[in-house]
This record gives sequence, C-alpha cells and structure tokens, in this order.
Amino acid sequence: MTPAMPDATTNWIADITWTDDGLVPVIAQDHKSGRILMFAWMNRTALEQTVATGEAVYYSRSRERLWHKGEQSGHVQRVHDIRLDCDGDVILLCIEQIGHIACHTGRESCFYRHLHNNEWQITDPVLKSPDEIYG
Repeated sequence: MTPAMPDATTNWIADITWTDDGLVPVIAQDHKSGRILMFAWMNRTALEQTVATGEAVYYSRSRERLWHKGEQSGHVQRVHDIRLDCDGDVILLCIEQIGHIACHTGRESCFYRHLHNNEWQITDPVLKSPDEIYG
C-alpha cells in the first residue's frame, strides 16, 4: 500500500469508535497468508502516522508512548490495507511483516499457543531468540 493522506474534507477518523482512553484495538494480519500475527492498540496519532508512513505505528499502553513496530528489532510492518469493522471499533491492518517475526518472543505470530486437552501447546518455533533481536 502506498498510503495517501486522506482528503482533508473527509473526516474518516471520526468514524472510529475510540475507547474512553482514546484507543482502538488493532489486529495485524499477513496480507498474503491471512494469518493473524499480533494484536495491539492505536491512538489517533499512531493511526495518522501509520497512514502517513505506510508502516505500522502502535500505542504502547505499558510504556505510554507511540511504538513504531520494528524500531528496535527491525521487524517493520508494511501496511497494504487498513480496514474498519462494522461497529467501527476494531481496525484490521493487512501487512507485510519484514523479517517474518511479529512477536517479541522471536516467533512469526504472537498467537503461537493452541488449546489442546485443556493445556496450551506451543505450535510455532522461535525463529530468532529475543536476546539476538533486542540484545
């Protein structure tokens, strides 16, 4: 996606239902495989920067700041499409995950555990150790 800044006469951001904290949940999905890679939050600034740059920018609730995905790891998310659900309260980013690692654990997806016989089974290998990624 080569994002274009929305027409100033279109208040597209007003169509989003924000939480009381000014956030909206965001799902990142691989644009080719359809696999869900991660979940995060955005505030208005993060969404505006995502649209402007074509790379995912989230809001870190724990750090209370914007977080450009890949700023430390290099595992940037290039945005191909941005979708809003029917209620206007969840955003779906269709992305290309650079380096094929979306999870801070070094896996392709943050959703690497599967419930089987009332136990969580790890289904995805670590592609690169977090120590290698973050030092």
